Amino acid sequence: MRKIVRRHLGKVVAGAGIAVAGTAVMVAVTLPGSAGADESGGTGGSSVSGGTSGGTSGGTSGGTSGSASTGGGGQAAVPPGVVEQVPAEGAKGKGRDPLTDGEMARVENIALSRQLRDAGENVTGQRGPQRISVDLAEPEAAEVDKPNAPRRADVSFYDYKNDALVTKTVNLDTGKVERTDTQHGVQPPLSRAESIEATKLLIADPLGAGLRADYKDATSSELTSPDQLLVTSMVYRAVPGAQPAALAACGDHRCVRLFPKVKNGPWIDSRSLIIDLSTRKVAKLG
Repeated sequence: MRKIVRRHLGKVVAGAGIAVAGTAVMVAVTLPGSAGADESGGTGGSSVSGGTSGGTSGGTSGGTSGSASTGGGGQAAVPPGVVEQVPAEGAKGKGRDPLTDGEMARVENIALSRQLRDAGENVTGQRGPQRISVDLAEPEAAEVDKPNAPRRADVSFYDYKNDALVTKTVNLDTGKVERTDTQHGVQPPLSRAESIEATKLLIADPLGAGLRADYKDATSSELTSPDQLLVTSMVYRAVPGAQPAALAACGDHRCVRLFPKVKNGPWIDSRSLIIDLSTRKVAKLG
């Protein structure tokens, strides 16, 4: 891996390899500014002429002042932008409005029953399942055209103890769980917490030596925390005959492939390393 990683240091991992729907631990986007752009047609400033006079047939002259002219093609200067306060978020949404923060917290608390909390396990091995997502549910078929149809939310958890995706549908009007769906072998996109934990495991594992070495080459610093990287992640599923036995259960297990990048620096190629979050082990593809 050492040779592979070093050979790719400083190069963007291009193409479809990273153009995937993944969960970013952190995402940094820099947009180019307009400073220094060449604007044709003058400076765009405006000037005011005062004291112009014109003769009249009666021999009197009158001065007119305050006539404005604009430079740069005769266009008026653009007024400065105004930053407005974000409207206060209500406690409850209406119809197909996105879930409010209060609604999301409420439905998660309702969905996380004592039984699920006691029996489940999260990505770090602690009691209680790992929250994956909270989304506004689609209306029932008979309620599509009803403006006052009840709002529902789908709350998804991944239970690492049983390798199961548990989705509960909560009625926001009644505060009751209407449906519970438990599935095995279903792998939704990774949550931020899962991507962070996968990065921690890779950094600490002996197979992460190449990642640590390349980070030091790029920064002259030791890599000890996921906070030092920008990481995109994606779920990895086993392909028959294409990986070692240690990864054969990926798909039933929650497995992750990471695409790490040094902050303000190069990408580091770690595509051959897979982290099995269910077993908390790292393996290398053949």
